[in-house]
Amino acid sequence: MLDWSLAALRAVDAVSEIVVALPPGVPAPDGCVGVAGGEVRSASVRAALAAASPQADVVLVHDGARPLVTPELIEAVLAGLEGVDCAIAAARVSDTVKEADEDAIVLRTLDRARLWSVQTPQVFTRAALERALAMEPGLVDAATDEAWLVERGGGKVRVVEAPAENLKVTTPRDLAVAEQLLAARVD
Repeated sequence: MLDWSLAALRAVDAVSEIVVALPPGVPAPDGCVGVAGGEVRSASVRAALAAASPQADVVLVHDGARPLVTPELIEAVLAGLEGVDCAIAAARVSDTVKEADEDAIVLRTLDRARLWSVQTPQVFTRAALERALAMEPGLVDAATDEAWLVERGGGKVRVVEAPAENLKVTTPRDLAVAEQLLAARVD
């Protein structure tokens, strides 16, 4: 799955360096800088950022669990960074979403026209990402994405609409769907 994401990243001229957080003992893919991943997402991002060129003013974070990313989406999210601290790939929510309490009693129905399902890639100004990762450790460790930390710190985050195919592979079914979609790209 990592190879599919790397191919998309390498196809984008604006991507000049790729740093990959990996399990201990796993070698870095050719042409990439490898770092040991952490116990939590933010630790992996912090390690990768520390290994990235200090001259890089723009930093892109992408999960290898989203192997269907395209060069076009990467370019769109990079372009979305103009005038904000962070730009994130996201899909419009198409389901009706309910908020419920701890007893599963519905409190309200949310307006799906304003809801987005957050994805990667996520692009940051380096300064915004560094500020986000320097927040209180417990908060940083609990974050499911660094864009949330940028928000918490008062930063401005823009959503960039992503295609439905930019799915996250977390189950064997997801992997089967991803393989079918990738096979259709080749045909």
